[in-house]
Amino acid sequence: MATPPLQMPVPGERTSETICRYRDENGPVSPIEFPGKVKAWMVTSYEMVNAILSNDDVLYSKSPAYFTALHDGTVPADWPLRQLIEGDHLLVKDREEHRRLRSLINRAFTPGRVAGLAPRIQEMTDELLDRLAGETGVVDLVKAFTEPLPVAVICELFGVPEGIERNQIREWSNVLLSHTASPEEAAATGAAILGYLAEFVERKRGAPGDDLTTGLIKAQEDDGDRLSDEEMLWILWLVLIAGHETTVHLIANAVIALCTDREQLAMAQERDAWDQVVEEALRSRNSVVGVLFRYPNEDVRLGETTIPAGEPIMVGIAGAGTDPATFGADAGRFDISRGAREPHLGFGRGPHFCLGAPLARLECRIALASLFGRYPDLDLAIKEDEVGYTSSFITEGPSALPVVLGPRRG
Repeated sequence: MATPPLQMPVPGERTSETICRYRDENGPVSPIEFPGKVKAWMVTSYEMVNAILSNDDVLYSKSPAYFTALHDGTVPADWPLRQLIEGDHLLVKDREEHRRLRSLINRAFTPGRVAGLAPRIQEMTDELLDRLAGETGVVDLVKAFTEPLPVAVICELFGVPEGIERNQIREWSNVLLSHTASPEEAAATGAAILGYLAEFVERKRGAPGDDLTTGLIKAQEDDGDRLSDEEMLWILWLVLIAGHETTVHLIANAVIALCTDREQLAMAQERDAWDQVVEEALRSRNSVVGVLFRYPNEDVRLGETTIPAGEPIMVGIAGAGTDPATFGADAGRFDISRGAREPHLGFGRGPHFCLGAPLARLECRIALASLFGRYPDLDLAIKEDEVGYTSSFITEGPSALPVVLGPRRG
């Protein structure tokens, strides 16, 4: 890399802001450096992100076997992000192996099952909103609503009991996805999650239920040579972490967008346009800001930059969603009436398109419609630029969201 690498993260700057600034100042492809002096590339424009996602399993791999520096001693053995990119889970699989595991998950994670969750998600949403009744002061909406709802949904879906186990999964997720976690914290958290999941699966074998974990166990027992015990653990690791973290932040990001543009909120309420709200949030306020990693199978040319085979590429989803070259000069503005020329890439595209997209859309729509239906005057209790955000290369959302609810309707 001839050009000195740009730092990731930048102290005092949100990851999404860094990605967009690098796009605007340095062009669509930049050399970057993570803590631990781990070097990579980052693509930040819609065109480049789309080009990489369109060539998954062709020019690019998600398997860490292709990450040269991971195996020659360049990347520290205790690098905190290793479990995210080395674990034996769906996010690091390609081609036939990826299709095999995804098809097994789909046996249990069917569209019908997801659609059938709507009444229960509505019920859980209403229960959380009922608990807010009578609150007249400032409420942390993350703690009271946007966090507990997705955690409850994904845990109920997979049969995790209420109480301490659900809280523990949330705490583990916070550590695992944080770029401020120490190597020791990351290693201990990774081991704790896998240890818990091994015990959880054994519990489910002895006491099956009407949940997706039982469905995966049945798929394994029906065709045991295709899904190993290790693969079972990593599937649960992925869906329990990714299956709630991104939705927690997406709901909260949408709330901020609507509270800071009351015309957009009024339009959503008048038109019952909550589906459009969710799609615009996925484009311009996505909770997934960066994806680690893609590895070229051969030297690739992206614009004016040649990236050698085996060098990692971070996919800057935040930059793609607000790229002025694709979405116009006001690309950063949240606008549910926007007529975009191109589809957003908030859930990716191609063979690795997010399998949890239907559930995330359903949850967000119900959550936002119910929240503003019950509390139409809800507003931020602080200025937008005073909101503190989580520290992660991958996901982004408010760590707390102080709001005032206003008069309750209904």
